[in-house]
Amino acid sequence: MLLMLQSERLYYRELLPRDDEAMFSLDSDPEVHRYLGNNPVTNIEQSRDYIKSIRQQYQDNGIGRMAVILKETNEFIGWAGLKLEHNVNDYAQFYDVGYRFMKKYWGNGYATESALFFVDYGFNKLKLEKINACAMVEHIASRRALEKSGLKFIENFDYGEGEMCAWYEINNSN
Repeated sequence: MLLMLQSERLYYRELLPRDDEAMFSLDSDPEVHRYLGNNPVTNIEQSRDYIKSIRQQYQDNGIGRMAVILKETNEFIGWAGLKLEHNVNDYAQFYDVGYRFMKKYWGNGYATESALFFVDYGFNKLKLEKINACAMVEHIASRRALEKSGLKFIENFDYGEGEMCAWYEINNSN
């Protein structure tokens, strides 16, 4: 059964093999990868492998990034969701909230809307105790979306190769 979730303006569903071209369009854009290590994909096979990896996370962890579909037009605009991460900032394991959108959809509040949705989902449906996130220190828009979603800045840390990231967390108050 295909999991379908929704917030005010967005649908969230499992990423599917048929999303390969849209994922390639997203991840081949150098502007999208500006704060992601400047390493955009160069062929569609990389996008297909990424989708397979996410689909494996659904099986292994019961959660993973999801396709974001704009309700108004039914367009794929990016991905968002929770991911079980390992070995980042001295944390052996944690749930990360994240998002990535096609450039033409930036500035519409979709990152904040999806982060708010998945924080709520993580706490109320999955009963998580804490959710974390990180964003490159210079990525002000992403950091603002995390803060608007209730995550609190904890510290800056070196993600590797001198890339400084801001570490965020929010605790389940229930």
